[in-house]
Amino acid sequence: MMQNEQWSSKLGFILASAGSAIGLGAIWKLPYVTGESGGGAFILLFILFSLFIGFPLLLAEFVIGRSTGKEAITAYKTIAPKTKWHWVGYLGVFTSFLLLSFYSVIGGWVIQYLFYGVTSDKGVGMSGYESLFNETVSNPYISLGAQALFLIITIFVVAKGVQQGIEKVSKFMMPALFILFIIIIIRSVTLEGASEGIKFFLQPNFSLLNSESLLYAMGQSFFSLSVGISVMVTYSSYLSKKESLLQPALSVVAMNLFISILAGLAIFPAVFSLGFEPTAGPGLLFIVLPAVFDQIIFGKVFLLLFLALFLFATLTSAFSMLEIAVASVTKGATKNRGKIAWLFGLAIFIVGIPSNLSYSLLSDITIFGKSIFDSADFLVSNILLPFGALLIALFVSYRMKKDLLKSEIIMNSTALTGVFNVWFFLMRYIVPIIIVIVFLDSSGLFNLFK
Repeated sequence: MMQNEQWSSKLGFILASAGSAIGLGAIWKLPYVTGESGGGAFILLFILFSLFIGFPLLLAEFVIGRSTGKEAITAYKTIAPKTKWHWVGYLGVFTSFLLLSFYSVIGGWVIQYLFYGVTSDKGVGMSGYESLFNETVSNPYISLGAQALFLIITIFVVAKGVQQGIEKVSKFMMPALFILFIIIIIRSVTLEGASEGIKFFLQPNFSLLNSESLLYAMGQSFFSLSVGISVMVTYSSYLSKKESLLQPALSVVAMNLFISILAGLAIFPAVFSLGFEPTAGPGLLFIVLPAVFDQIIFGKVFLLLFLALFLFATLTSAFSMLEIAVASVTKGATKNRGKIAWLFGLAIFIVGIPSNLSYSLLSDITIFGKSIFDSADFLVSNILLPFGALLIALFVSYRMKKDLLKSEIIMNSTALTGVFNVWFFLMRYIVPIIIVIVFLDSSGLFNLFK
């Protein structure tokens, strides 16, 4: 049975997929991890992982979804019936569910900051923003309310469907995101002393890299491309059989890398120009940057622009996380989509409450030395995403028929045969090995054999 849901155009698919990929990974997480991991050296690792690991995996998920026309769980069942491979789809739904449960917490923070930026008459300085951030994350009632509002927006869009909801909003938000970035970058790089920030961001310092940096760079490439959780399997299942897969995959990777570079160019020149530390951790975007904007002409305007950009990127990623769960029940049909979206949204909010309260009422509770929020982040980014990516690589290269893979990728164009051969070699021999080696080395398991 064919899907009832479809993208109206290839551009809509690309923008929605790019929106899924371009979110907190590029704008919130990448800058502070970069600041803690050697600047340009980490960026170089991230680019390499995105091109040689992330891109092949993204294309693999596109092939699985488009070849079957089914959402994640059913897609694996269709290709490998009477096997356990469909549990890869369930893993993707679970990971997306868990990811959105704490991702929505950050989305709530952005909404709170946006509200403060609109209602406040003046800036509060570095210490004031630090107090504001602590107040934002430690007030359980306001924080939970903001998280709920973020999820309500997400649910409302997903409930509208693929074309009228996700695609329609993505077509507005993605171009707006690029325009806002360009405006902020122009202001950032023209500040006095901004060249030091550009140098830090683009000039590698390999002395700060270690095995943990490799795991973070690989996890970041998965996180920022939305691969390893079968989100792109679901998104590509709505794509027409007439459309090429290679071009959208390349476009999504290129847009994601471009936005990641833009994020660094927007943030680090301003941070260095005004003498702040680039290693400020997760608070970089909520403490340091607002303080930076306070000290420049029309700073409040630029702060509001940045927060709007941040919110757009966060929401477009949230759409895909909720969509994979909704699609696993609706199977591409439009009937009851709205009701199912609201039920999943409510469940995600409930599961996300401990992560939200880990900065207030549950701040004393730790899991292996990490807060509940940080534990959920580590579980998703460093364990579930790599594990899911490994299973997808093995499924595509060893379980799917090579002829089917080839026909989906080259689309009767013999000129792309070489591209397919390289992709298949990477998926079968390189991608799984690198994932396993980096994961084992970073987890310390190699030490058992020394």
